[in-house]
Amino acid sequence: MTGATAVPSLAAVEQALLARWPESRIAPSLERMTALMTALGSPQRAVPVIHVAGTNGKTTTARIIDDLLRAAGLRVGRYTSPHLQTVRERIVVDGEPLDAARFVAAHQRVVPAVAEVDARSPVPLSFFEIVTAMAYVTFADTPVDVAVVEVGLGGRWDATNVADGEVAVITPIGLDHTELLGPDEVSIAGEKAGIIKPGAVVVLAGQTPPVEAVLAGRARELDAAVVRVGRDVQVVSRTPQPEGQLLELRGVSPAYRDLVVPLPLLGRHQAENALTALAAAEAFLAPRGDLPSAEVVRRTLARVSSPGRLETVRTDPRVLVDASHNPAGMAVTAAAVREAFPGTRVIAVVAALAGKDVTGMLGELSDVVTEVLVTRNGSPRSLPPGELADLAADALGADRISVHPDLPAAVDAALQRAAERPGSTAVLVTGSVVTAGEALALLT
Repeated sequence: MTGATAVPSLAAVEQALLARWPESRIAPSLERMTALMTALGSPQRAVPVIHVAGTNGKTTTARIIDDLLRAAGLRVGRYTSPHLQTVRERIVVDGEPLDAARFVAAHQRVVPAVAEVDARSPVPLSFFEIVTAMAYVTFADTPVDVAVVEVGLGGRWDATNVADGEVAVITPIGLDHTELLGPDEVSIAGEKAGIIKPGAVVVLAGQTPPVEAVLAGRARELDAAVVRVGRDVQVVSRTPQPEGQLLELRGVSPAYRDLVVPLPLLGRHQAENALTALAAAEAFLAPRGDLPSAEVVRRTLARVSSPGRLETVRTDPRVLVDASHNPAGMAVTAAAVREAFPGTRVIAVVAALAGKDVTGMLGELSDVVTEVLVTRNGSPRSLPPGELADLAADALGADRISVHPDLPAAVDAALQRAAERPGSTAVLVTGSVVTAGEALALLT
């Protein structure tokens, strides 16, 4: 008599996924993913999708859309990447990451189809493609009322783009992954415009005029309606505070024309992310007659969080953890720090990945940080501290730079230096999502 097949552990599933091509290794194509979805019965078509692309702000925007939709009484699935501490964070149902059992079950559900597609393809399915399939299967099987899905990279050929988003959200576009997406913002916009589908509603965060022209042009071609953040919806006013900001927002709905809300996130960019999320939620809910009241929206926005995005994890001394990993992201981080903590001495701990525009990132910190402790994170792609120190010295001056062997040592040194001037010094840990995740594990 044959016994039941043993269910693998979460650790075994994680090892199986990590044995696949990593997210840094890309073979641009939707053929493998389309074949996988077909083999699984097209779960990506089982529920409506709000699709979120852009260079920066995608995860925060997706989280706030999720919060607003759940506040309206919907059951919501959310898929974001990369993760900070556990891969289970990527697939969220009812506001909570999948537990270990459900994550393993989702993997087991897709394994036979993965084997079938791998057998026919010269390029095996990657880590990201498989986890994306697990998300779509989970959302279909739960089932949820709507899935909020963040693009991994680009848009046109991203694995998530097997779905047709009813609402397409495009956050600010800047330079990142230029080796894959193109050398300038207009080229990158063309790739990200690939998530716009016929008849969709497109929510455009603030863009440069050339980028907006590309995105709006694609929307016109597909008869997709456009909601422009900053024009059709607005941040009427904002008052920065040490723990966030007080906003007056104007949404599309008359009910949201004078919406005053405390947002517990730092920086103008987070105000715009919150407004973008509100516009996306309105675009999805209004045709269904499900718009929540202004008071429900206020309460929801007052409670949002965005882990690892200029997140305060300690207050004495203040320690901020931030996942910025390109110059545009670091620019808004620097602006937010200047605004929220004027006159504060800032010690930065920086660990970045090879292949990024590290010089550009560091340059954005020039008038914010007093000193920079360069180090490495645990990723195999982490830039060696000596190499990072050379880049930092060129961007900021050698007198502000010190080298530390690893992130724990650098964080400890920064905390010790901050303790020497209590009340007037903050620590900023930044440089990559990996750095932010490891810092959260160290500091919380």
